[in-house]
Amino acid sequence: MKFHGQVTRKTRKRKMKRKLFPLLIPVLLISIGLFLYAVNAGLAPIYIQYAEVQTEKIAAHVINKALTSENFKMPSTEQIFQTIPNDPNGAITINGEATSRVLADVHRLVTTYLEEAESGNMDVLPLLDDFQYNQEAMEKQGGVVFYVPVGQAANIPLLGNLGPKIPIRLHVIGAVHADIETTNSESGINNGILEVNVVIKVNVQIIVPLATQKSVVEQRILVGKLYIPGKVPPVYSSGGGNSPSVEIPFPIELPADGQ
Repeated sequence: MKFHGQVTRKTRKRKMKRKLFPLLIPVLLISIGLFLYAVNAGLAPIYIQYAEVQTEKIAAHVINKALTSENFKMPSTEQIFQTIPNDPNGAITINGEATSRVLADVHRLVTTYLEEAESGNMDVLPLLDDFQYNQEAMEKQGGVVFYVPVGQAANIPLLGNLGPKIPIRLHVIGAVHADIETTNSESGINNGILEVNVVIKVNVQIIVPLATQKSVVEQRILVGKLYIPGKVPPVYSSGGGNSPSVEIPFPIELPADGQ
């Protein structure tokens, strides 16, 4: 027997489901959001590592583009290395005026080309198959912005170029640093090789979802290289403690005809 106004058990369950259903949707959305956040946080170091490799490629290409442009002229070996006047041994010195001029040109051009790259000038950026640039974002917000599929960045062969694309942004921080570096190395017996390089350092900030990191891109540009021959000594030893020394007589006197 059921009295008027009595609520059955099924009716109560149905009403309870109707009350809980609106709460399930936000709970489900929050759970999905937390799951995606945890996955992204776990993959962030992989994104950073991938972005560093791509940053090296982009910066190297932009620097090479600047130094192969018509606005840059590499000095000749004779302009970089000069013989000291009136020196009996013919000593070699590095022309400070020429190296300073090269340093200033390199700094100016590399800075200009990096600014062009951050403003979205596609002519100075490398065209790579691994990712796709976002030219509109670069023009509006600055910085080099490109998208990479999750499978490509995470190195998951099964996904390949599939899956959502993650945005990666890199900014140049501060001024470009350029310095002259000279090295002197031995070659053969009493010979030497003198090199002059321009060392370029660019500080960049890499931004990926849920992570950011600062990195330094360094590149060496050979400006001049000079081979300096030396005199062969009359006594030569390989340098070992028990190695014999070979004496070469100078001058060598040849016997007369028939003697």
